[in-house]
Amino acid sequence: MSAPEPMAAGEAATVTEARAETAATVGAGPGDGDRDVRVVVAGAGPVGLTAALVLARRGVPVTVLEAGTELAAESRASTFHPPTLEMLAELGVVDALLARGLRADSFQFRDRRTGPVATLDLSLLDGDTPYPFRLQCEQNKLTPLLLDALGRLPGTDIRFGAAVAGVERNARGVHAVLADGGRVRGAWLVGADGAHSAVRRSVGAEFHGMTYPERFLVASLDEDLRAVLPDLAPIAYVLDPDEWMVLLRTPDHWRVLLPTPDDTSDRGELARLPGRLRALTARRGGPAVAHAGLYRVHQRVAGTFRSGRVLLCGDAAHVNNPLGGMGMNSGIHDAVLLGGALADLLTGEGTDGELTARAEERRACALDYVGAETHADWERLRARDPAQRAALVAELRATAADPVAARRSLLRSSMIDSLRGAGWPR
Repeated sequence: MSAPEPMAAGEAATVTEARAETAATVGAGPGDGDRDVRVVVAGAGPVGLTAALVLARRGVPVTVLEAGTELAAESRASTFHPPTLEMLAELGVVDALLARGLRADSFQFRDRRTGPVATLDLSLLDGDTPYPFRLQCEQNKLTPLLLDALGRLPGTDIRFGAAVAGVERNARGVHAVLADGGRVRGAWLVGADGAHSAVRRSVGAEFHGMTYPERFLVASLDEDLRAVLPDLAPIAYVLDPDEWMVLLRTPDHWRVLLPTPDDTSDRGELARLPGRLRALTARRGGPAVAHAGLYRVHQRVAGTFRSGRVLLCGDAAHVNNPLGGMGMNSGIHDAVLLGGALADLLTGEGTDGELTARAEERRACALDYVGAETHADWERLRARDPAQRAALVAELRATAADPVAARRSLLRSSMIDSLRGAGWPR
């Protein structure tokens, strides 16, 4: 649900300019004749595969390089917002995803001590999107759909066990330098290789931001929390000055996110987890924890999303806390909008300047929208001052009670507002 700890900005390496082809150069793909337009994509997560699919559907040949030997099995992100579903519909995979997910028609704010505070009805967005709901579905159920769709298109080359370690550039294009010393050539490269992005470091893009003072503990429970909390919505943000939490229903589990001190051991925190969750379970022996993990969480944005013929998308370009479920969604938006602008350029339908402008828009969105919204969510959940908490509760209740105000709030929390005037909807 959150990005792993990124490398410090000071560790960024200088781009190496390749002077000539070497014997270690790997063919760009099925045909050498397409290397003047072939795009190399680093990373086969939701963002990288989305970018590759956007390009391939426009007739641009793509090579996807993934460090793992297969698609990642981790569930991590689990919320899809309405505009993301619109984009996935355009790519032909949304129906299969909907069949695998759980529709959430509302989300809720709760006080840990007193119960429900306000419930926001996503059907108020019915006139704004064909998908007026959130889809709760783990990201590892999307990636196989994207991979299958990509594999059906001509000119695609997907390689597992191909970790990108750096980037070389010359006048003719870009080389992805692999960890084993091989080099894969393309006209452009899209870095979607995560928060530790070798692509970002190789092009020298800084990654400024902050690290949150606590770790986030995410646990998946094999029981229905509504046995204890029958009024619980599928998504619930639980306010508490001492121990706030987030409760999320997915097709397979209830997921619980808790703040955890930074200076304790992982083993100790996992050992005390059952006690922290006891109020949520009806089981006499304590909650049924399927799995749990601890994460350090960051808010960081790359200094640029475009460096010559290299683009950055998703966690390679920006990371944020998971509150509000905006990380993967904004990464998919990067992939669709930057991938579309690159396809326009390569097919003669757009300009280099338009691609640069789109990259700048996506960076501004990461800074001013995604980063700002998710950080505000964190501050809201943990507010300690009694007067501030009372004002927040009053504001949430007033918003939920007023359809106009509720729709305005939902347009922002669903990320619809983040895309208006930014190339979507087309």
